[in-house]
Amino acid sequence: MLAKGEIVAIIEEVATEQGKSLALSDELGLIDTGLDSLCLAIIVARLEDRLGFDPYATADDTRFPTTVGEFIKFYEAASRNVAA
Repeated sequence: MLAKGEIVAIIEEVATEQGKSLALSDELGLIDTGLDSLCLAIIVARLEDRLGFDPYATADDTRFPTTVGEFIKFYEAASRNVAA
């Protein structure tokens, strides 16, 4: 199961690798974090490698996360479903 700290660590790792200045808070929009679309794609790919599946492809809810907090909760929930 992925925890918030693990997800944040992956986000921070990608930001550092890509030379991005990062701002994170649960209420902050993903678009306002300093990450670009390439960074987000890398983050999603690494999380998919960790989970073993893409939660976007299996999501029942068509409302995708738009804030950092929603993104983290989305992946926490997906990882709980895998563990169950």
